[in-house]
Amino acid sequence: MTSFLEDQFGLKGAVAVVIGGSGVLGGSMAVALGRAGANVAVGFSGNADKAGNHARTITESGGSAITVKTDAGSESGLRKALAKVLETWGKVDIVVNAPGVNSPTPVFDIPDEEWSKIIDTNLRGVFYSCRVFGKQMIEQKTGGSIINISSVSSELPLSRVFTYSISKAGVNNMTRFLAREWAPHGVRVNAIMPGFFPAEQNRKILTEERRNMIFGHTPMGRYGEPHELSGALLWLASRNASSFVTGAIIPVDGGFTSMTI
Repeated sequence: MTSFLEDQFGLKGAVAVVIGGSGVLGGSMAVALGRAGANVAVGFSGNADKAGNHARTITESGGSAITVKTDAGSESGLRKALAKVLETWGKVDIVVNAPGVNSPTPVFDIPDEEWSKIIDTNLRGVFYSCRVFGKQMIEQKTGGSIINISSVSSELPLSRVFTYSISKAGVNNMTRFLAREWAPHGVRVNAIMPGFFPAEQNRKILTEERRNMIFGHTPMGRYGEPHELSGALLWLASRNASSFVTGAIIPVDGGFTSMTI
């Protein structure tokens, strides 16, 4: 049984890059990949210390990890990150695109700089990452798995997250488009669509009314925990278990997108 599961889901020897690896969800996913056997480059743009903590968690559990600066809005910066990964391990097999910024600004009050920052990070940054690392995967001729992090707001526009919802809808479209374009090269492109996974500090500022609205629209009646993304992540990252899956948008949302009235 163990050898079968390892054959299907094991990532021993694979090289993974996590863009946004200093965040709560990105960091949790980086650690999950490391514990599954992958060599992990934990990407950061601002907080190197948090990325370093996640990398240490991986190495202390017997894995292999480094940190790399991966400003999602800089294609040249992502090329430098790729160069460091190739210098360290010689290839790239898995890329997780988990950068994300948000704002609750009402539509008529959104300044241009806020719009640009959210679109540049959440959509343009994912495009740059796919282009830089996807090109490397194609040139390697060994295939690969790109996993973009979407959001339930990409399909069900939520109040107070106008620009964020638009950026994540773009991520879904990009995921399907690139899946179609790169399938002949063995590069699979999928997305995980999380429901509500607020960090601890965000939970504290969510009003009781807002929380009740979220829980009332989530059949499981609670928030998700970061580790609950690991199953979908490892499935999509695996060489064998998801070998015929591309262009999929996988909801991990406690039933949120299944709820109507």
